This record gives sequence, structure tokens and C-alpha cells, in this order.
Amino acid sequence: MTSTTLPRLRTLLLQGAAGSLIALALVAASIGPRWQALGLDRLPPLHLHAPELWRIAAAPPAVQLHLLGVAVALVTGLTLLAGVKGTTAHRVLGWTWVVAMMTAAVSSLFIRMINHGHFSFIHLLSGWTILALPMGVAFARRHRVKLHARTMTGLFTGGLVLAGLLAFMPGRLMWEMVFG
Repeated sequence: MTSTTLPRLRTLLLQGAAGSLIALALVAASIGPRWQALGLDRLPPLHLHAPELWRIAAAPPAVQLHLLGVAVALVTGLTLLAGVKGTTAHRVLGWTWVVAMMTAAVSSLFIRMINHGHFSFIHLLSGWTILALPMGVAFARRHRVKLHARTMTGLFTGGLVLAGLLAFMPGRLMWEMVFG
């Protein structure tokens, strides 16, 4: 890891957090007294508490495998984004990340509790991840570095961050575990 990588990553994270807070404030200001018209009054109440890890232990094996894959992919992905590219460590961690992402994506296809046994919108991200991961690996093996970086960063953003945010929607396990 270079000496400029961590400050740059820290700056990007702070800018992203600040931008998110500003966007949230603008949305809240624009909604104003019309919040009930949007149905926000029907959302379940927030009861922030320590995570109820027993919910994971009681979850089906596909959910447990999925959460394990996501956890490994998240930690490994952040390490890869912050680290030096092209090294042996990057390759080893990269393969670890690919296996974890594929585990998370494939296992998610067996998680269909929220939509009465059918696939939901979030499964589109899983399908795209299953297709795009081998493409990203192929780009790296063919030394098409920009395409590799763009593909893998996109998968991290869409497959982990966006899907992770969707996992915290009301009614889902992660919502119940933290806010329920």
C-alpha cells in the first residue's frame, strides 16, 4: 500500500458520506409536510439495537452461506481497493474476492423468502455478478487493466454496496436483525 492510498481513500469515503448526508437533507427538505403522502408513515418503527445474531443462526443454510460470502467479499474488496495493484498479494486476494462474490451471488438465487418464492429485483444483480465476474477475470488475464478495474469496481459497487443497501429494506433479515 502506498503512502498516498489511505489518505486518498479516506478523502473519497468522507466526500461520499458528506454527499449522502447532503442528498438526504435535500430529500427531507423537499418532502417537508408531504411525508405522509409518500407512505413513510406506514414504515415499521426504527428500534436501533445491537444486532440479533441469533437470527443468522436460525436462518436457512443458503442465507448463512450468502452472508459468509458477502462478509469475506466486503473485507477483501475493501483491501483490494486500497492496496497496490498487480502484486502477488493482489492476485491472491483477487481470487479470494472472486470466489466470495460468486458464493454470495449463487447462494442468493436460493434465497426467495421475500417475494413468495419468486425472484425479486435484487436477483438481477446476482445474475449480472455471475456473468460479469468471469469477464473481469478474463480482462485481467488478457492484461486489459482498465476494463478489469472498471468491471471489478462496478461489481463491488453494485454487487456489494447496492445489494447490501437493498438487504436492509424493511421486512428483510438484515433489517430485522438491526432495526426490528
